[in-house]
Amino acid sequence: PPPPAGPGAMRWLLALACVAAPAAALWVPPAQAASLPSAGEAAGAYDLHLISPCKINLFLRVTGRRPNGFHDLGSLFQCVSLHDDMYFSPLPSSAAADVFTCSDPRLPTDGSNLVLKALDLMRARTSRNAFFNVHLEKKIPFEAGLGGGSGNAATAMFAFNALTGGGASAEELQEWSGEIGSDISFFFSTGTAYCTGRGEVVQSLAPLPDDGIANLHIFKPDTGLSTAAVFKALDLEQRSTEDPLSLLNRFTQWGPLDAAAMGATVNDLEAPAMSLMPRLRELKDALLAAGFQGVMMSGSGTSVFALAGPKVANRRVAEAAAAAGLPLEAAGVNAGGGVGMEEVAAVQRVMQDFPEVQHFTATFLNRRRSPASWYDVRSSSVGASLGGGAAGSGGGGAVGLRGRNAIKTIDL
Repeated sequence: PPPPAGPGAMRWLLALACVAAPAAALWVPPAQAASLPSAGEAAGAYDLHLISPCKINLFLRVTGRRPNGFHDLGSLFQCVSLHDDMYFSPLPSSAAADVFTCSDPRLPTDGSNLVLKALDLMRARTSRNAFFNVHLEKKIPFEAGLGGGSGNAATAMFAFNALTGGGASAEELQEWSGEIGSDISFFFSTGTAYCTGRGEVVQSLAPLPDDGIANLHIFKPDTGLSTAAVFKALDLEQRSTEDPLSLLNRFTQWGPLDAAAMGATVNDLEAPAMSLMPRLRELKDALLAAGFQGVMMSGSGTSVFALAGPKVANRRVAEAAAAAGLPLEAAGVNAGGGVGMEEVAAVQRVMQDFPEVQHFTATFLNRRRSPASWYDVRSSSVGASLGGGAAGSGGGGAVGLRGRNAIKTIDL
């Protein structure tokens, strides 16, 4: 229910935020919401706050099936700015277990969670008997093919190392992480990497050429698919015949948008996922029909991304508009470097036809290759909903998006 009216309303809200469970729902007047602390901050004082980003697969080739049932991959991973927030504080030396809470009650907080597995791994590898109070503010959707849980595990490993003196190198963290998951190792890369094996063999790359992507669109149906189910449905005879290294060359030489135009957005897991969930095929077809570019399912699904909307909000379009003496809006680019109304309208049309889908925007995210840095998106536009309202809501309201801003890193 709404809080009591009058001057005490804000104090009532703040008091409730401090005593309520992390997953409790708070009624917050819109005008006051921006001034309230996040649930993670309200839950207590933490020594370290890190963002935990996710990834998309710009292409994913399944190159073979092993006798043990696992599959070999060749995939270009790209870190993106849609992220969770994670808070860490060391517990007293008398502690014998970690304390882990999450804003989303659907996420298990027992030993099956990769965050706790990551902390156990760090204790085993470093012989440091340190335990932590950890809070996870969950924003990345589950079963999306975005690697949110893997990113959380990598962030927990980085935090453990930072809060216990930084004894492990970035290379060691990357190597160790493969013991508990295939995709975790990627998050210790520069943010762009060619991954092979089960995904745990990571070759860091320089950031891809900037061919003008201002807003990456991510669409996530409310239904998910397990990775195991998608791989089980995979027919090896129906895979692409494209050479993964040829696909990689297109991205590194030309950039994502041009590579997509050359047919480089290939995902061998799309067909099995869409056979299990035909609505995914309908969503992808609707995005293509609306003019979105570089449309592909990420990972094993069920998120579908688009590298750009019907009119590309990029530097080349802006330059062409300026040369022709046209206002940027006429070229589909707003004066702030974001997107024009045609792109906004296209997203809104898709959301009307797919009300069960969440929509997010994000930017590509890279970090310096240093053991003392992590991803930071404080200076970028993150997770905005093109349909208005909260990120991913798809609700109505005013629309405001910004283009790519400078990405910073945290040095500890």
